[in-house]
Amino acid sequence: MRIIKTIAELREALRLTRKRALVPTMGNLHAGHLSLVRIARQRGDLVITSLFVNRLQFAPHEDFATYPRTFERDCELLAGSGCDIVFSPADDEIYSEAQGYTVHPPPELNDILEGQVRPGFFTGVCTVVLKLFNIVQPDVAVFGKKDYQQLLMVRSMVRQLALPIEIVPGETVRDASGLALSSRNGYLNDSQRTEAAQLQKALRNLAVAVQSGRTDWPTLEREALEFLGARGWQADYVAIRRQRDLREATLGDPLVALAAARLGGTRLIDNLEI
Repeated sequence: MRIIKTIAELREALRLTRKRALVPTMGNLHAGHLSLVRIARQRGDLVITSLFVNRLQFAPHEDFATYPRTFERDCELLAGSGCDIVFSPADDEIYSEAQGYTVHPPPELNDILEGQVRPGFFTGVCTVVLKLFNIVQPDVAVFGKKDYQQLLMVRSMVRQLALPIEIVPGETVRDASGLALSSRNGYLNDSQRTEAAQLQKALRNLAVAVQSGRTDWPTLEREALEFLGARGWQADYVAIRRQRDLREATLGDPLVALAAARLGGTRLIDNLEI
């Protein structure tokens, strides 16, 4: 496995590669990330994993400076998971000058849920993802379903910009309690980590109600919010939406339940397809 720090060196390394599979990450890897690398291994001749904490997607009050950076451990994990190249550029390699050109997603997908709570977040995500796509020029890119809205956003961007890239989803990986693996789980103390599984429970309860035939979706969302609030969570949203575009739920469409909430100082997100 090679570790590459510059765009020029990476392009040279990729020059003769037939089929490239990219897994974009911000590092601090866990088993969920490694499952995406294994999917990429099945889809490409050469697997590239990027480790880059993208400052464009952090608001001034968020944790860019303190976001865990675990480069040596990440490389050890990737070496055993089928990765061929780790692309780990410095901030000034990706942003060698002020990023005046950015990607602004359409409001119908950008200004809801995560985008409403974190203005500018998806502009930062889409800008760096498009930049990585331009650098790597992958045939395949793998994104996890835990970041459900992000997955749809990237798919939409690839489709509308006619990029020759197949976007492959990876299922959410969970621990034994049902908690979705996340780099931010490391912020939780022991009691919070036990409680954190209740976010998935709230979504499961909601899904069971929908599957039983209930269609009073606003009431179900409110009940889930009350369930979390009673346990000390501060929820940003619980929503039932259409899977294909995250618009308001309609009868006959595959649905997804999504939630974001803070437990202490840690913000967690999760979702469950129904």
